[in-house]
Order: sequence, then structure tokens, then C-alpha cells
Amino acid sequence: MTAIGKARTDHRPGRITTLFVAESAPIGGTFFYYGNGHLGRYLQRSIEEVLAGDGDFLKRFKSYGWYLDDLVPAPVNHLTPRERTAAHLGAAQDLQRRIAEYRPLAIVCLLKSIGAIVRAAASGAGFDGPFFEVPFPGNGQQRRFHLQMIDIVLELPREPLSQGSDPARVRR
Repeated sequence: MTAIGKARTDHRPGRITTLFVAESAPIGGTFFYYGNGHLGRYLQRSIEEVLAGDGDFLKRFKSYGWYLDDLVPAPVNHLTPRERTAAHLGAAQDLQRRIAEYRPLAIVCLLKSIGAIVRAAASGAGFDGPFFEVPFPGNGQQRRFHLQMIDIVLELPREPLSQGSDPARVRR
């Protein structure tokens, strides 16, 4: 298992209430679950504006039943646009399998350009819950990301389900 795979496994909650789907871990050693990535910094800022909390953000994220997975298991940010698209399409079936395994109550796609692929994988997995798409917080999209995230945070199912989650949405 890779270091990224181990970090991801260590942070996986027993029950995934909300699945966040990013494109891939970046090349270069940063990663959401290492606590040093660009995405993590902006996601933390947005979530903590709505759900204030003390202590380790990644532990709280996990305690909510929230989990971040990537469409593509290997970094793609160094690839050409054509190679990147091929990697997205090639990873769709595996993402569909993982969504079926996770059985999340909601999904948040963290990059608009992969939204259609993630949505199709979710649908193929039988997912019929709330699906949100936000822009990745890069390339000048940080403010849009932040504003859209703070609008949806309270709508995201989290453990315990009595906190801000609508029990009618629970499919289990």
C-alpha cells in the first residue's frame, strides 16, 4: 500500500455519511490527509466558518463520517489535458465500485470538470442522494469555492445524524 493509500485508510470513517471526491492527489508530496495540501487548507477554512470546532481538523472531518476520495488514484496534475481526460475516464468504473461500497448519503464533487464523470459513477452505483459540485479552490476560484462550500456545509449529512442531518434522507 502506498503512503497515500495508508493515510486515506487511516482516515476512513466506519460509516461514510458524505463523500467528497477530488481529482487526484497532487504530484509533489502534498495531500489532504497529510494536512498540508492546498485543497485541505481551503476546505478546512470553509467548513470551520460554518462548523466551528477545536482540535485536529482531520479527526473532526472523520468524526462527521466525512471522507475524501479521488477519482484517479495516481497524480494527474502533471499530465497533458488529453492524458488527464483519459485518466478520468479510465478511473470511472473503479470510482463507481467504491461509491457502491461506501454507500454515502451525499456526495460533493470538488472539481467541476470531473462532475459529469463522478455523477455517472454515483448513478451507476445506485446513489440517489444529494449531489453537489463546487469549483476546485485554485486558479482564482478560491472565493467561489469558499462561498459555495459555506452554502452547502449544513446540508451535508454527518455523524451523529441528529446534528444537522435530515433523518428522512438516511437510506440505510
